[in-house]
Amino acid sequence: MSDVTQVFAAHRELLFSIVYNMLGSVTDAEDVLQETWLAWSSRDPDEIDHPRAYLVRVAVNQALAHQSALRRRRETYVGPWLPEPLVTSPDAADHAVRTDTLSLALLVVLETLTPLERAVFILHEVFAYAHTEIAAMIGRNPAAVRQLAHRAREHVQARRPRTQVAPGLQRQVTERFVAAAFGGDLEGLMELLAPDVTLWADGGGKSNAGGPRPIRGRDNVSRVLVSRAAQPLDGLDIQYRQVNGDPCAVLFVENAPYAVMVVDMTPDGSQIQDVYTVSNPDKLTHVPWPSRASLVTDGEDAAGQRAEVMGEAVAQHAGRGGGQHDEGGADEQRRAGPDVAEPCPQGR
Repeated sequence: MSDVTQVFAAHRELLFSIVYNMLGSVTDAEDVLQETWLAWSSRDPDEIDHPRAYLVRVAVNQALAHQSALRRRRETYVGPWLPEPLVTSPDAADHAVRTDTLSLALLVVLETLTPLERAVFILHEVFAYAHTEIAAMIGRNPAAVRQLAHRAREHVQARRPRTQVAPGLQRQVTERFVAAAFGGDLEGLMELLAPDVTLWADGGGKSNAGGPRPIRGRDNVSRVLVSRAAQPLDGLDIQYRQVNGDPCAVLFVENAPYAVMVVDMTPDGSQIQDVYTVSNPDKLTHVPWPSRASLVTDGEDAAGQRAEVMGEAVAQHAGRGGGQHDEGGADEQRRAGPDVAEPCPQGR
């Protein structure tokens, strides 16, 4: 491996994390890294005093150049747009484990910033670059960068206070939520969901699990979820993975990725504030497939796996005398809030 290749490989994970956090897309981040590599490999290494600084500057500016195209694409996007989930494989031993990757919920909030505000926030708050270093990267003076950083930080903190729910608690709540949702347990969902919960279902117009707009309110969200559970998926396999560092549920249908579900909790960790579901197949191409040991081989096995996942919630549901399926779920969805493009209104 040449010295040029070794230097780039040594910084690749850093570059990916920065660019992915700026764009919210694995595919576009990989495109930017390819462009950064072409710029790097075409230069004489002896002319570059600080390879890391050079590579970060090129990657950041390439990502900023991609932002305008991404925003145009999202203007015509069908339904709510969510970042592309970065799912860790089951063995957690590959490069999908990126500690500097922001949570899906925070990435949604960052979508409400301008491209420059987002770049400055990520470089300063996440990667601890000084304002003077950022100024040199993006061609602004340090005073302008400090102002961008201040606006971005206030904007983010107003929408997502910095609190951290313990991963073990989030995993437990995620499992209870999935069991209740797929078990048709309306009462169980009502207990888990905050009164002002929002369901963001990103299908991109290519998945039945998507929706035309966010669904707001505990009653609306729980009834829509129960209504969808009344139409079971053949060959469903639910596995629990890490998405952007948070516990989540990954749904496979006939062994292929079908959806990623992430719950975001209230600051005190008592209830679910937002539910994010990504089912656009274009955003699931990087999801690691289930290991051979867990593959569903026939419909009978699939039913057994569904029963195992949902058993507890279904038993509780029956013990309470049963919930009720909402035959008007589609009407509830049509009545829910404004159209997609508005940002996530709140977070932790």
